[in-house]
Amino acid sequence: MRITAVSAWFPTTDAPSRGSFVVRDVLSIARHHDVRVVHLVPEQDDDGTRRLVKEGIEVLRIPMTPSKPLSVLRAARAVRAALEGTDLVHTMAFPTLLPFSVPGLSAVPAGASWVHTEHWSALSTPSSLTATVRPALPLLTRLLRGPDRVTSVCEFLAAPIRQVRGERPVDIVPCIVNPHPVSARRDRSDGALRLVSTGGLIPRKDPLVAVETVAELVSRGVDAHLVWLGEGPLREDTLAKARSLGVQERVSLPGSVDGQGVIDALGAADVFFGPTRADNFFVSAAEAIVAGRPVVLGATGGQGEYVRDEVGVLVADQDPTLYAEALIDLDERTRHLSAETIAGTIGDAFSTETVGAGYDSVYRRLEVSAGR
Repeated sequence: MRITAVSAWFPTTDAPSRGSFVVRDVLSIARHHDVRVVHLVPEQDDDGTRRLVKEGIEVLRIPMTPSKPLSVLRAARAVRAALEGTDLVHTMAFPTLLPFSVPGLSAVPAGASWVHTEHWSALSTPSSLTATVRPALPLLTRLLRGPDRVTSVCEFLAAPIRQVRGERPVDIVPCIVNPHPVSARRDRSDGALRLVSTGGLIPRKDPLVAVETVAELVSRGVDAHLVWLGEGPLREDTLAKARSLGVQERVSLPGSVDGQGVIDALGAADVFFGPTRADNFFVSAAEAIVAGRPVVLGATGGQGEYVRDEVGVLVADQDPTLYAEALIDLDERTRHLSAETIAGTIGDAFSTETVGAGYDSVYRRLEVSAGR
């Protein structure tokens, strides 16, 4: 089947990590189908490239800045021409819907099917939007009615999508988190509890509560240390919070690292700590389990769909005391578990092969329902 994936999120030389999950999804689809990519590149990410090959996948870039209506209109016209000859259009991520929703202009070619994959956290957690944007959410979500089928990474996100789409199909295809050889767990002879977290230093990830939890653990006699991988606007606030609580030597913010850097940091840690206020899939938490590390996480999100009680705890309130108690309890319960045992609770459920087969199943069901 000739498939064109269209996304507003895709790496460029100016934004090399943008949409890396889209690249992984496209490569999983390419295991089953002939696939190419149309990248609706926003001006802040645009490196000037218009045609390239990314890991064997042909990519066409079309400029589009979602906040500029004329840019969206121009993109819609260009996308319509670029999609000629495709059997199925697969849009990925919410901004990509905009050029497919221009009145009087159908970007999907006649006879082609349309699948959309959604990740937007605002659908499942509207409070994450600013007060000025939140009133527009009901109007924006109506765009999800257009595709023939929509896929979501978890049931937590699928629920609000189903409210918009009614009886129209919404399928679950998870994010890709590939299994890999795991590092053995530390022998703990130093008496320390080494925590690691991965994610932006942003309010939704709540690094300030993470620091407060470290201080709470120390007050209970636990030799706790936290390494937080990632960057964001709360970096200085996080460091200031650590200083004010006297745990500045116990909190390390190395910044962003590559995939191997994440694996190395997980291997050096005892527990992954992610006090998120809300996530959809929470890829970092799944990566931690696949790396063989137990997890303590905020409870709001899709992580509850894959975290098993024997390897993780979900905390419902952003309370450092509750997080500290959960970390102490989980650490005691899981010290005897091997990394392989922890990783086995997910196994290959989120592998490239599994996700590729999931998308292929969605495409096949759509073709059958369309009588093709």
